Parts: sequence; C-alpha cells; structure tokens
Amino acid sequence: MSVNLEDYREILEKISPDVHDTLAASFAEAAQVMSASGLRNYLEGARALTELGRGTDVVVSYLQEMPVVAKEAGEDVIGDVIGAAFKLSSMTSGAVISLLFSTLPIAARRLGDAELLRDYLGFVHQLSAKAARGLRPMLNRLDVLLGQLTLGGLRRWAMWGAQAHARDLKALQAYFDLQSADSLAILQQERRGTLFVDIHRRLNFYLRAFWGRDFFIRPTSGDFETREGLRPYIEHQIIYVPDAYDNFQAVPGSEVYRATVAHLAAHIVHTQTRLSAEALTPVQMLFIALFEDARIETLAIQEFPGLRQLWLRLFPQELKDDVVGLIERAARGMLDPHYQDEHELVQAAVAAFHTRAQTDLRNNQMSWDLGIEFYNKLATTYVIPNAYQLEKQLTIPYRDDNRFIWAFQENIWEQEVDYIAATRHQIRRKVSVMEMVDEIDCELAGDDAQEIWVLETEFFRDGDPVGVSINQLEGKEPVSEPFHYPEWDYQIQLSRPDWATVLEKRVPKGEIQIIDQVLEEYRPLAGRIRHIIDAMQPQGVIRLRRQEEGDEIDLEAAIRAMVDIRMGYMPDSRINLRHVRKTRDLAVLVLLDLSESTNETVGESDKTIIQLAKEATTLLSWAINGIGDPFAIHGFASDGRHDVQYFRFKDFDESYSDEVKARLAGMRGGLSTRMGAAMRHAASFLAKCPQRKRLLLLVSDGEPADIDVRDPQYLRHDTKKAVEELSKIGITTYCLTLDPHADEYVSRIFGVGGYTIVDHVQRLPEKLPALFMGLTK
Repeated sequence: MSVNLEDYREILEKISPDVHDTLAASFAEAAQVMSASGLRNYLEGARALTELGRGTDVVVSYLQEMPVVAKEAGEDVIGDVIGAAFKLSSMTSGAVISLLFSTLPIAARRLGDAELLRDYLGFVHQLSAKAARGLRPMLNRLDVLLGQLTLGGLRRWAMWGAQAHARDLKALQAYFDLQSADSLAILQQERRGTLFVDIHRRLNFYLRAFWGRDFFIRPTSGDFETREGLRPYIEHQIIYVPDAYDNFQAVPGSEVYRATVAHLAAHIVHTQTRLSAEALTPVQMLFIALFEDARIETLAIQEFPGLRQLWLRLFPQELKDDVVGLIERAARGMLDPHYQDEHELVQAAVAAFHTRAQTDLRNNQMSWDLGIEFYNKLATTYVIPNAYQLEKQLTIPYRDDNRFIWAFQENIWEQEVDYIAATRHQIRRKVSVMEMVDEIDCELAGDDAQEIWVLETEFFRDGDPVGVSINQLEGKEPVSEPFHYPEWDYQIQLSRPDWATVLEKRVPKGEIQIIDQVLEEYRPLAGRIRHIIDAMQPQGVIRLRRQEEGDEIDLEAAIRAMVDIRMGYMPDSRINLRHVRKTRDLAVLVLLDLSESTNETVGESDKTIIQLAKEATTLLSWAINGIGDPFAIHGFASDGRHDVQYFRFKDFDESYSDEVKARLAGMRGGLSTRMGAAMRHAASFLAKCPQRKRLLLLVSDGEPADIDVRDPQYLRHDTKKAVEELSKIGITTYCLTLDPHADEYVSRIFGVGGYTIVDHVQRLPEKLPALFMGLTK
C-alpha cells in the first residue's frame, strides 16, 4: 500500500495553491523518510506556515528542506522546527525564516543529532532576540561555521559578537559575515581538534569490525556552556560522546574518539548484570567503577590485544602522589602488566585485581569487592575529596561516567529502549502485478505498514476505454524525487550545499508529423548533412599502404623498391602496411534552454526561437542517429532555486523512435534559466557513459538568470563553476548561444573556444548540426 497526497486531502485544501507543485515534488522524498504520522505533521506544518502570512518562500523552503532534515535528524524535529519559525516570526522577516529553513539541512548534517538540532533552534531564537541583524549573515555562513565549530563554540562565538557590537550595526553585520578581524580571531579561538560529525561513520565501522554488530553513537552538546564538556556515557544502549575532542598529549582527537567508543562498546558487550548501588556513597561508586573499567578493558584486550596500546597512550604522563594521582596510577597498573609502582596501596590494588582476574574476570562482583577494599585502605591514610571534585580532577579522557553499570530502582535493566525498533522506517519495495493483486484488499494494511509496495507498470481495468490505464483516468502527473545540487556563491567563494533542486518533469507529447515535416522543409540542407554523415561513419579497421612503419610488409611497395634497387635508383623506404581502427568513442548530451524568452519570434519571421530550436534538434538527432553515436536530448527551465524543471526528450539507452519524436514535437518554452543546476544534473547522465569523450552541448538564447536572483553575476559565476566541475570529471562543455549580446559574458563562463554565437537565429537549424560535426571529427 503506497502513501500519496490524496490521503491528506483535508490538509491540502488549507495549504496555499501556489506551493502545491513544490509539495507534490517534495512529498515523494518525504514519504521515503517519514512515517504516516510524520507525513501528517509535515503537511500540518506547511498549513501552519501558510497561515503565518510571511509569503510563499517560507512555505516552499520548508517543504523542500524538511525531508532532508528528517532524514538526518528524524521526523520528531518537525514540530520543533515549526515552533522555531513561529517564534522568529515576531522578531525577523520572512526572508530570514526562509533562509533558516534553507540552511537547516546543513545544521542537521553537521550536528548529527535531533537533540543538538533542538538546541541549535533554541540558540537561533536567543540570537534573534540579542542581535537580529546578525542572523542573516550568520546563516549565510553556516556551512563554514559548523565546519569548524561545535554547537557550543558557535554559541560562544555568536554571543561574543552580539555583546561586543550591540550598538554598531555595521560592525555587527561584518562580524557575523566573517569580515572582521575579531570575528576570525574568536572563530580561531573556539575551533576544536576533531569534530564528531567528521568521524562518526568511521567510528561505526571501527566498532563493527571488532564485535560484528552495530553500536549507536550520538554526540552530546556537553560543551554548550563550558569548554570542557560532559564525559561520555551510555543510555538506553546508545553511546553518547562529546561533539568534539581536542588532541591529548600529542594523540590526535580521532584516536581519542576511537579509544572512547571502544571503551564504551566494551561496557555494553561485557556487562551481563548491573551492580547494586544500594547503601553506597558516590565516592565508593567511583572506586568500584575504577575496577569495573579495568575488568571490561581486560576482557576486550583478550580479544583484541591492540586496544591496550590505544588506551595506554591516553593515561597522564605525570605521576602525582595525591588521591587523584594514586587512582590514575592504579588504573594504569591494572591495564599495563609491565607497569611498576612504588606506592604500597597502588601495588596492593593492582595485585588484587590481577589475582581475582584469573578466576572472576567475567563476574562484575569482583569490581564491587575490590573497589570497596581499595577505598577503605586509601581512606585510612588520605582525606578523600567528594565525588564531584574527584571526577573533575581525573584526566583519563576516554573513560565514561559509568552510569551504565549501576542498577537503580528507576532504571531497571528490562526497561531498556529497543532503539532499532524505535527508529525503523517504512520500506518501499517494488513488486509484480500478481503480488499486488494478492494483497490489494488486505484489511490489515494501513498508513503505519512496515512496507510500502509500488507497482511500476500500468494497471488496466475492465470496462474502461481500451488502452487507458487507471493511472491515466484517476492518477496525477508523476513527479520525480528531488535532486539536490550545490551552487557556487562567488561573494563568499564557497559552494552552498544542496542549494538548488532539480525536478524531472514528464514531457508533453505532440504530433509526430511536425517532426517529419522538418526533414521535408529542410530537404536541401538534409542532403548536405547526409554527405557529411557518410564521411563520418565509423569505418572499422582500414589498411594504410606505403608506411615507413607498420604491421606487415606491403608486397606491391616492396616489389617496387626491389625494382628500383636493381635499376640503381634510390628505393622508397615506405614498404610497410599498417592497420588502423577507425571508430568513434563519443557520447553527447544536447541540453536545451527552454525559458520563456524562447517563445519570442525572430525578426520578421513568424517562427519563434523554440520552433527553430525544435527544428535544429530534429536535424541534429537525425544526423547523430545516422552516424551511430550514443546521444541524449534534454531540456530545462527554472522557477527559482527550489524548482529547476528538467525534461528528458531522449535518453542514451533509447532509440530515435516515434516516441522520442512525439516528445520533441511537444517541446514548450517557459520560466527562467538556472544553467548551473541543470548542467550538473545533465552531467549525472553523461558520467555514466562508458565512452572516452563525453560532450555536453548547451543551446541557449540568453545568460543565466532566475526570478529569485537579483545579482546578474551570481548565476554567471555558478555556471562557470559548473563548467569547471564537469571538466574535472572528463566532460567537455560547449555553448551555442543565440544571444547577440553574449560577448559580454559567454567567454568568461565557457572560456575561449568553448562557445559559438549565432548572430542570425534563423540559421540555427543549419548551424547546430554543422557545429556538432565540427566538434566531433
């Protein structure tokens, strides 16, 4: 049973009609990462934002970005996001709220946890109250800031700037835009060594390689208020670690992370029962935990001996004689069999541990007994500080707070949360017709079903018109899943991740006769193209005679040389024959600009630019099809960065059939020209082609532009960046422009020799095939 928008009709009617197209496109992505209740909350959020009255951009940004946020942080954050938007609505503009939604995937990806994302939303609200003018520039720089700072570091950096420049709005904006010296200085001061978000995937694989199972690792916002942060801990079978680690005694932060997660995973693997905390003081519990840490580490080292060296590198080098120093020395002695200590109490504690470990290592009762014994002996000689002071002074960074090992009345072992079941998402599975028929009337299937079945083929029903499917009668126009691409911002010299969204739309079909008439109208031109096609046909293996070097002797040339020698003449040394393989190793994708300006007529002609483009593409398709090169024909138009519409008239694996001709005949123009995103999407198809030479041939009638961009240089620089990105992966880009004023910008985008300007648009049907022949000789 699949979930579709019609199931939420009562909510849809309350959402602004202006955003229904975006909603339809985003819903497919949302349905893959959200449950039925999550989808309802998602749509309810859109309805609430519509009623907020801050414009459609806010609603569009929300609809577009929330599926990505839910995928990264879980669908439970939807309500928090909507709440944050309503709080901000009384303090800032709709454009800033829209920017918050647009950058929320960056925050979700970098923070990596729902709780941290909630803290981030709270921080944004707090900053809007203190320095609302700094919110927009900060959000514009969020990818840079969260790439170097933890959430706590970001908060301290922001609050310092808000307080220092509270009365100077110009300096405030420069600070939050990373344009001032003090902003960069505080940023450098708050930077941490290794961020959890940069290493968490490797940590998961690291633990899986040890124990052959998954462990769930989450970051904490421990340094949100203080520089030191919280200690690691385990709760509900989930490992929580600080969101950043600095280097420790020349040990990289990444190694500290490995030691930490290995220690906590050893707790989970080797703790069978919990220790009773009844009648124990916090200090006694700390001493017992000292021996429990050594017990589970010893068990882990027996399986993986290399862990010993990893953990020993993180013990303090300085030997202190106070209570804290003795505890740390005892911990080292229990882990290192070669460690020798002069203190009698430390020697006794280490010896007692190794003795009990020979028989009771898998019984955590030994930790309870040895911990109390060590505490009693130490208390007779030293004044032992309270537990809080002891924990604060301990300098073994990878060990946790050991809350996991204790059994309290309110924390029963059997009440642990099944994390896997709690985070399981619905599965989408493609099925056959018979599987769908067998289960179509299942009474137990609902919106909370564990599987969603999808039937890819059309379904026909008795009594309906012949050849007309249920989908054609009752269904809606299918919309592809959104494709997110970065966009280059030349002002900050960085790519905005997932900034533009490409939506593949179904191509309307036209009359095939329109395409057939093109060849009739351009019969003389088609005849000239035919001669060029014949010359460009792959010839397979050909033999080249009279070569100085080759694969075999050319007998005719050799005989002629012998005759010359006999007659006393200088012989011709070119007596070899060489075999040359003449093949074409090329794939080409023609990308057509289908913006609104293509509907304009050309000069005194009654033909529009889109008609001429249609005719030129028809001739080009006929020519390439005759040569035999694999080719595709796609088109694009845009309605803002959230809706870059992409049309596939012909794909590489399709033949030039009547179906393709019908799509070409239905070509229409409209909207704007966001080239960069369309080119990156086109490159995703070309990159899959096995051919050595891959060409993207762009046909446009103007410069890059869109309705949501005021700076004319912005999209020009992004398109130039897209050309560079395609070049790095082996795709050549060439532009055929119909803009008579293109000299002002086209060379800076596509480079010298990377474009052709067609001054007389009427000659486009002639120029396009000729250009292709010239580029691919």
